[in-house]
Amino acid sequence: MARMPSAERRRQLTEAAIRAMTRDGVAATTTRSICAEAGVSLSVFHYCFDSKQALLESVIAAITEHSVTLVREAIQPRATLRETVRAGFQAYWDHVSDHPGEHMLTYELTQYALRRPGFEHLSRRQYERYCDTYTELIEQLRHHMALELRVPVIVLARYLAAMTDGLTLNHLVLGDDRISADILDMITDHVAGLIGERPDSAMA
Repeated sequence: MARMPSAERRRQLTEAAIRAMTRDGVAATTTRSICAEAGVSLSVFHYCFDSKQALLESVIAAITEHSVTLVREAIQPRATLRETVRAGFQAYWDHVSDHPGEHMLTYELTQYALRRPGFEHLSRRQYERYCDTYTELIEQLRHHMALELRVPVIVLARYLAAMTDGLTLNHLVLGDDRISADILDMITDHVAGLIGERPDSAMA
């Protein structure tokens, strides 16, 4: 087996766990099945992760980063603030459409953690991560477009997390692409109304 840095091996095992859990469910996925998916030995797994909690936290972080990477790239300044915000939402939504099983897994992880003694903190950390992510994206947008927020960053971040979380679950259950797109437009309009460009940012 080729040697690789421990961080890279952790990433390999995390991605293997995501594939296995998406296919088989969280409860049915074992360390052995993850190792088989990744093509490594159990000893390698235990070297990288000292507990199942550590693995699940890595899985949650990785799934979040998959879509966030696309959104970061998408929310570059465009002709209007609304177009910029809508592009960010579209990047996220394209990931939902392309990887529905991965997003379904996030809800399963939440329920699994809430119901399993000793794992409850993972569900809290999961949703804190969502808010932290939106805070980062809001700050990125504010920096690039000299924006003035009409609500506190934390309030807007939690609002965005709640809206996209609810819409994603609704879409996974009902699967109506047209309605989901219309709702994203509505959320975009609302968000654009909560932020605006500072008067001193106008071009000369």
